[in-house]
Amino acid sequence: MTPKKVHELFSRLAQANPHPVTELDYASPFQLLVAVVLSAQATDKSVNLATPPLFRAAPTPAAMAALGSDGLMPYIRSIGLYKTKAKNLAALARQLLERHGGEVPHERAALEALPGVGRKTANVVLNIAFGEPTIAVDTHIFRVANRTGLAPGKDVASVEQKLLRVVPAEFRRHAHHWLILHGRYTCTARQPGCASCLVRDLCAYKDKIDVQP
Repeated sequence: MTPKKVHELFSRLAQANPHPVTELDYASPFQLLVAVVLSAQATDKSVNLATPPLFRAAPTPAAMAALGSDGLMPYIRSIGLYKTKAKNLAALARQLLERHGGEVPHERAALEALPGVGRKTANVVLNIAFGEPTIAVDTHIFRVANRTGLAPGKDVASVEQKLLRVVPAEFRRHAHHWLILHGRYTCTARQPGCASCLVRDLCAYKDKIDVQP
């Protein structure tokens, strides 16, 4: 995709949704971090169903550490890999207390050192909680980047690096949200909504579908 097309693509997405936000529910950087950890291999909807009672019982790292993994499990049992996630969240909460004064760190290395936190999770937290122009590549963004020709790559790392190179600086702050929402609701995996796509004419996908999904 040419730089001119890339700029036009993001211009259209920005015009349609000037202030995109995450679909995860949270009330603090810590709760955002917890929600993103829980969302791995799970839907935002399932996470949002589980977190209200969880956050009432453990709204802070101290409260979550006090619950421990066994105390966390009943709250997140409906989410995939809940046993592993409960252990990670309990350890994450303890590490925040021991190393960061109970605050979510603003540095990538410190975030990625937390249990259950990888590069994608760190990117989401840096972007949403701290306003960093990071791009977290999930399955939706990976699909959109490859299908449209925006930033094709064989793995998430290569797609992320290409996106950081090609996305104009003026759009980088919200690029993650625009692309994930586009992949989640329009450029879907099984039957993309090409007929109603805002960027259809810019897209390099050869097998466009002309009917509404």
